[in-house]
Amino acid sequence: MKRKAVNWIILILPLIAVGFALFTYYGFADNGKQKETDHPYFVYLLLILAGIYLLFGILSLFFSKLHGKILQKAPLYTGVVVFVALLNVVITKTTLLPTLYFPSLDRIFGLMFEQRIFLLENVWSSLKLLFVGFLWGGIVGFFTGIALGYNKKVGYWLNPVTKVVGPIPTTAWIPLALSVFPTTYNANVFLIAFAVWFPVTLMTSSGIQGTSNVYFEVSSTLGAKTLFRVFRVAIPSAMPSIFLGVFYGTVSSFATLMAVEMNGNSSGIGWYINWQKQVMMYDGVYAGLILIAILCSVILTLLFKLRDKILVWQKGVIKW
Repeated sequence: MKRKAVNWIILILPLIAVGFALFTYYGFADNGKQKETDHPYFVYLLLILAGIYLLFGILSLFFSKLHGKILQKAPLYTGVVVFVALLNVVITKTTLLPTLYFPSLDRIFGLMFEQRIFLLENVWSSLKLLFVGFLWGGIVGFFTGIALGYNKKVGYWLNPVTKVVGPIPTTAWIPLALSVFPTTYNANVFLIAFAVWFPVTLMTSSGIQGTSNVYFEVSSTLGAKTLFRVFRVAIPSAMPSIFLGVFYGTVSSFATLMAVEMNGNSSGIGWYINWQKQVMMYDGVYAGLILIAILCSVILTLLFKLRDKILVWQKGVIKW
C-alpha cells in the first residue's frame, strides 16, 4: 500500500512541476527588458505537454508496460520542467544575463510557431542534403571497410591512405572542396560523405578483422566461395561494429552539415542559424539549435531501433 502511494506521488510530480513553472511565470514581475510577444507561448507549451503527459498517465492505468515506463521517466520529466522554469526566471525576471544573447522562452517558442513553415522548409532542405551525403559516405565506407578488412593485399596499399586521410577534420577540406567541385551543393555532399566514410570504413574493417578464422575455415571446408564468405560470414559477424560506425558517422555528418550550410547555402537549418546570428536575432539561433537537437535525436533513436531489430541477440547491449 505504501509503495503504491509512493508511485502515485512520483507519477504526479511532472504535473506539480508544471504548476511550479506556471507560478514562477505569473508570480514574479518581468525585468522589463525582454521583447513582449503576442501570446504566452511558453505557457501554451507547458499546458500541451502537461495534457499529453496526463493522457498517457491515464492510459498507463490500463497498460502495465506503459505504466512502468512513465514511472521510470517521471522524475526526469520533473527535473527538466523545473530546470526550464528556473531558466525562464533567470532570463525574464532578473537581469543576470544579457537580454540580447538570452531571449525569453516566449520569444523562442513563439518564433518556432510563427515561422514553422519556413523552419520546416529549411529542415527538409537539410535532410535532403544529409541523406544524399550520408548515403554516398555509407556505401563507399562500407565497401572500403570490406576491402580493408577481408583482403590483405588491398589493405596493404589502402590502409596507410585511410590512416592519413581519415583523421583529418572534415571542415579542413571545405576550401579544397569548394574549389574542386563545380557547385556548392556537390562540395557539401562530398564533405558530409567524407565525414561518414571514415568511421564506417574503420568500424567495418575492424569488425571483419575481428571475425574468428574458424568461421572462414568451416565455410571454406563446406565449399563456400569468396562472395559467400564475405556476405554470409564476415559481414553478419561484423554487424555490431558496422552499426557503431554508422552511429559515429551520423553524429559527424550533423556536425559537418552545420558547417557546410554556412558556406554559400541559401537554405538549410545551418544556414538559418547563421543568418539569425548575423542579424542578431538569437531567438532564431536557439530555435534552430532546438530543431537540430530534436532531429539528431530522432534519427539516432530510429537507428538504434533498427539495430535492435537486426541484431536481436544484442538488444539492450548499447542503449540510447
